[in-house]
Amino acid sequence: MRTTEIPELPLPEDATLTIPQRIAQGVRALVDSGALSPGDPVPATRPWAQRLGVSRSSVVAAYDQLAAEGYLAARRGSATRVNPRLALLHPRNRTGTSRPGTRAEALHPTAPHPAATAPHPGASVRGASPAAATPAAGPRARPPRPGETPRRHAGASQTDRAPGAPTPIDLLPDRPATDALRTPAWRRAWREAADAVPRPLPPAGAPALRREITEHLRHMRGLVRTPDDLLVTAGAREGLALLLRTLQADAPRGGRALRVGVEAPGYPSLRRVATALGATLVPLAADASGLVTDRLPDAAPDVVIVTPSHQYPLGGSLPIDRRRQLLGWAAAHRVVVVEDDYDSELRYVGQPLPALAALDDPVNGVVVTLGTFSKTVAPEVGVGFVIAPDGLRARMLQLREVLGCPVSGVVQTAFTGYLRSGELRRHTARMRRRYRQRRDRVLAVLGPVPGVEVLPMDGGLHAVVRVPGDVDEGALQDACAAAGLRTAPLSRYWRGAAPRPRPMAGLVIGYAHLEDRTLDEGLARLRQVLRSVSPRARR
Repeated sequence: MRTTEIPELPLPEDATLTIPQRIAQGVRALVDSGALSPGDPVPATRPWAQRLGVSRSSVVAAYDQLAAEGYLAARRGSATRVNPRLALLHPRNRTGTSRPGTRAEALHPTAPHPAATAPHPGASVRGASPAAATPAAGPRARPPRPGETPRRHAGASQTDRAPGAPTPIDLLPDRPATDALRTPAWRRAWREAADAVPRPLPPAGAPALRREITEHLRHMRGLVRTPDDLLVTAGAREGLALLLRTLQADAPRGGRALRVGVEAPGYPSLRRVATALGATLVPLAADASGLVTDRLPDAAPDVVIVTPSHQYPLGGSLPIDRRRQLLGWAAAHRVVVVEDDYDSELRYVGQPLPALAALDDPVNGVVVTLGTFSKTVAPEVGVGFVIAPDGLRARMLQLREVLGCPVSGVVQTAFTGYLRSGELRRHTARMRRRYRQRRDRVLAVLGPVPGVEVLPMDGGLHAVVRVPGDVDEGALQDACAAAGLRTAPLSRYWRGAAPRPRPMAGLVIGYAHLEDRTLDEGLARLRQVLRSVSPRARR
């Protein structure tokens, strides 16, 4: 079966071009950059048309044009592919850039060894520890009763609730569904890792795992890097801690604390990492489209943390003009831009923009990309990566040599096999379909409530439910608790970031991890809560 997983397609915004011409030009750009290499299959026309939101005939016309130009080659009964003989037909397109593994010696400029005596940062990912990496053995748990949250996801003890109280349902955000992981490829990867003879691993992580991650990024994010460009981490928080410790070690002894710019609203966990390491937070305004780049301060912080692919929690994608403005400002002020690419692959509609790092210089640039598999796989696996420009990455590697890599060899070996099998791309496609259906449930149940706005959800695992400004958010949380619901107040995403203007009122809920019946029950209760507290609903 031909894969429908594709790198991000940069469609040019040229009004003089037809849609087929724009698609063709976007594919040429992917080939020129090396995101698509000779021999790579391209997606079938129907799913790609659905993903782009265009007619299938437009994609067919683009393929025909590219085939006539020699970019694509098609044979009856076989997938259409980038022409294996492309370099002969278009000599300037020798896969655009070097394939992974060809720049190893040029990537490590010498740098002074940091004075790194900090304690081990620990294996930390968004919301969980990697302690439960391997599949648990033993008898299977009983299936949940109607309306019950499965115990592995429950946010409160089933025995602690008062008599007659409703069964608790955990609607807290950021938890993926993990039941679909139990596939032959998943079990085989862990079985083979358990049978392998343990071997010492380099501080940057297993070379085979780094190679598979770079191939995954090339296919899924259109980001072309070599295995030597990245370090394996235990997730986004551990990667950020490694970066901040490195930058602080670079500072003169007795110097001021790092100043870290954060989106307001923004993701609380990364803010907590920065403050725990002694950094001072600098709030930066964000709106429905992401970071507001025309209001960036002249007194620039040392680091800025952004979520350009899927702003957390409001959900927007940073437009290309804001991305370029951000990179220009960062280069002028020598600011390190941390791209938190936490769930960009879980996109339901349209085509996301390429990774911010794809616009940056991999050698002398300013972007550091934090990646994690906690959203597409599970937080408990505890695997992620960090990509940084050459000089900074070399200094981070020196610190990693002191602290050691927090990801065990068994986990690295198992995840290497899982990526190599191609199962993660298939799993991600399956989960996108499932999450899209659950997103539609949220919209259908909560969208019609008077006075309530469910912000657009183009992807991800959470929804933002906005209520009128005259609703007391504390009373809303109390009503949710009385209904047996665990939810997150929207205002918490401004905490520690000096909200200005006044934060929106509402809730952030997760809908990905629950069984369908439990989700339906939770949404029905939440609808009743929203109807009871909304002043407009009571009129």
